[in-house]
Amino acid sequence: MANDESILLDIKNLKTNFYLSEGTVHAVNGASFSLSRGETLGIVGESGCGKSVMARSILGIVPAPGRVVDGQIRYYRRVGSIEEELELTELDPKGHLMRSIRGLEISMVFQEPMASFSPVHTIGEQIVEAIQLHQPFTGREAYHQAIEILSRVGMPEPSRTFDRYPHELSGGMCQRAMIAMALSCHPSLLIADEPTTALDVTTEAQILRLMRDLQKKLGMAILFITHNLGVIAQMTERVIVMYLGRVVEDADVDTLFYHPLHPYTQALLQSIPRLGQRTRDRRRLTSIQGMVPHPYQIPPGCPFHPRCSQQIPGVCDQQNPPWLQMGASGAAREHWVRCVLYA
Repeated sequence: MANDESILLDIKNLKTNFYLSEGTVHAVNGASFSLSRGETLGIVGESGCGKSVMARSILGIVPAPGRVVDGQIRYYRRVGSIEEELELTELDPKGHLMRSIRGLEISMVFQEPMASFSPVHTIGEQIVEAIQLHQPFTGREAYHQAIEILSRVGMPEPSRTFDRYPHELSGGMCQRAMIAMALSCHPSLLIADEPTTALDVTTEAQILRLMRDLQKKLGMAILFITHNLGVIAQMTERVIVMYLGRVVEDADVDTLFYHPLHPYTQALLQSIPRLGQRTRDRRRLTSIQGMVPHPYQIPPGCPFHPRCSQQIPGVCDQQNPPWLQMGASGAAREHWVRCVLYA
């Protein structure tokens, strides 16, 4: 097989649409990227840019009336000493193979854990169900496995937490329980969709530290979705920036923060509050002008051009920007950007 053995997930030209009575929403519009084994890849962008839909497309859980209409999602799994290539878009989302991958090999931490857990079953019952669904454990073995994973994620008194319902837990504890369920089968890939949203900064720091520690112990890859660039700087090795369903920049985290190329990435970084800035400067925080376009009215050419301070009239509003590699081909640190300014 011609695949690089370090690649775990390879996505090419992924398109996911929602067909509504008002029109068609191109939630993911030709996204492409790859993820290596053990790597932490950040996906950043404003709300409505397609980050969560892309994650759901990987798992085959795009809610109706949405569906993947084009592209490839190649997943390279290892069964013993054999590496197997699977095209996830060709699998039946409700079929046995996809259901065996979902939860066992690829797990997801959802944005709202309170809404993701069943309110009428205890935390322990739900973790045990996930374990027994994918592994040939008896009830007692699954119970001990659940207690162990709850302890591993730092849950206080895991044996008591096992018998609690989601509404009896705080936001931070509920998020730890969600991470425990996602990691209960030791997946190769963990997709974390805004895992620290609505948490206080102390709990957020604990959750992020927990995820880093577990990644080192388990050797899994993490796809980290967020709009918080501070979390991106702390957690990831590589970053892709999305805007209106497209990947507009792909670089390692240091390059992205110190040498951003796409005007949208530059605008995002300029909008971050700076520590140490003197209050007597009384300068307003920089913001990106305009709003994300309505999903039914995506502008022609570069979709960011109506908000871009560097747009070229007659070019950016007409031409679809090319996907360009900056620097030498095959360099250790590849940097890609989708913009006519570098054509």
